[in-house]
Amino acid sequence: MSTQVPRFLTGLVDDAAVFPPGSASLPDALAAHVGHRASWYADLVGPLLVPASALPDLARLLDASEGTSATRLDVGVIGDVPLDRLGEAHAAADPRLRVRQVEAAVARRGEDPLPGLAELTALAAGHPDLDVYAEIPLAWGLLNALDQLAEQRRAGTRIAAKFRTGGLAAELFPTPGELATVVCACRDRELPFKLTAGLHHATRHLDPETGFTHHGFVNVLAAVRAAAEGAGVKEVAEVLTRTDPRPLLQQVEPGRDETRPLWVGFGSCSVQEPLTDLIRLGLVDGGWT
Repeated sequence: MSTQVPRFLTGLVDDAAVFPPGSASLPDALAAHVGHRASWYADLVGPLLVPASALPDLARLLDASEGTSATRLDVGVIGDVPLDRLGEAHAAADPRLRVRQVEAAVARRGEDPLPGLAELTALAAGHPDLDVYAEIPLAWGLLNALDQLAEQRRAGTRIAAKFRTGGLAAELFPTPGELATVVCACRDRELPFKLTAGLHHATRHLDPETGFTHHGFVNVLAAVRAAAEGAGVKEVAEVLTRTDPRPLLQQVEPGRDETRPLWVGFGSCSVQEPLTDLIRLGLVDGGWT
């Protein structure tokens, strides 16, 4: 049995298995990703995300792993090296690794993001085959950075925004108002964006182990749709606070056969967690794995 993933969910979940809190080993992550790519839900899954420093190890694993030696693997590179070395990492990548995107933080919280953004923009301009995502802190300098990104995109540079929606500390979880503000700011600038961390489940929920309240990815789907239809920050924030999935489903269902507006997707250390929630909510029909 084959089940088609609805168009509005295509490529929603990048495979970030090697990153916390899952922290899978690279061999285990590669084996699982090959399984995802061969599955009935493959259209849901984006590239395998790996640190830039791990690209040589990943290439060696392609030689050693059964069934992958002839595979051209789509990967996304996460910058764990200085920005000026990210281009070198991409250029040195094994030809069996199709580097689709590069993502890197341009500043720490409280720092001016513009100098780092200028470096990453230069990388994007020099590698027109890449989609480049600048992770910008939700802090001072954010709107100026979004203005710069929008200007570069209008000039033809393939660079967009990325925001953190969770992590290992409370301050890494933006409030609904903060996240709504950046969603609307990107909408106003016609600026695509990615999200990372914390989006483990479909709806907003409290993690009993950490005490952190997580955003839900279906909340974000509904919020982005609302923003695209002209909703303001207050209304978008209200969508992000909902814990009942029923009104969220009512908002997203009409767009099942459309491309997601602006939101490129998110990285998750588990593909199965969001997939399970999507099946439970009826947004994806279960298939044979």
